[in-house]
Amino acid sequence: MMVSQIGMEPDIFERNFDAFYVDWVLAQMRSSSLGAALILAQDEVYDASGKRMEGVGSFYVPNDYVLQLARDHQEFIPAVSIHPARPDALDELERCLASGAAAMKCLPNCHNIDCNDKRYRKFWERMASAGLPLLAHTGGEHTVPVVNPAYANPEVLRQPLECGVKVIAAHCATKSGLTDPEYFFTLLKMFGAYPNLYGDISAFNVPLRGRHVRACLKPGVVERMIHGSDYPVPVDGLWAWLRGFIRWNDYRKSARETNVIERDYQLKRAMGFPDEVFTRGWDLLRLP
Repeated sequence: MMVSQIGMEPDIFERNFDAFYVDWVLAQMRSSSLGAALILAQDEVYDASGKRMEGVGSFYVPNDYVLQLARDHQEFIPAVSIHPARPDALDELERCLASGAAAMKCLPNCHNIDCNDKRYRKFWERMASAGLPLLAHTGGEHTVPVVNPAYANPEVLRQPLECGVKVIAAHCATKSGLTDPEYFFTLLKMFGAYPNLYGDISAFNVPLRGRHVRACLKPGVVERMIHGSDYPVPVDGLWAWLRGFIRWNDYRKSARETNVIERDYQLKRAMGFPDEVFTRGWDLLRLP
């Protein structure tokens, strides 16, 4: 479904998928309004003792792969992924910092990471001292297998925040499925306690996640918003139009846009998200 909705042919799986996908994303970026994209690594899943959990994660993208892609293409900014329970977590963090990591990405509920575990405090403190932000999934998840649903709650991010890490709560802790808990309002309360906490608006053009656009545009909240695409998750303006967030003409214009990255951007501009939402990430990332 994802391959189809971004315009790629289904037989791509019979060819060199990785190389073709990189070229495809680069072409989409170069014909969009965006100047660069954070490209995400994906660590394997570990238990709390630091043992890798066999057959749990659905895919693995090594740090070296995204770091090299970023060296090869100026459109890519590397976000590494390190499970803090790994025996070599601090060493891997230092290695990635030296190699140009701009952010660290994880899905606590899918990676099985209780970020409030005191054993990880040195890891968060080192991230804070290095200025490396944490991009952490929050809210429901139905694309990657979930190991611990409780870790979808943004409350799990308190320790990194208290250590001084700049934390970006992906999807603003919104629900993905009808039966998911709603953590969006928990995130809003946490904004008041942590000036280093932000939310990204990735996947806001799918049926459920974008329900809280008006709340995200309010003063005191919009200043914490950051654009994210969640590419290649599907993008359709129908949901925003049905909720009255955009005009009919905006919806029809978006439907004619074949570049999914640009379609997502244009829909969010039509919703009313200001320029700063699309540039704020540049100030948060650890860049040369």
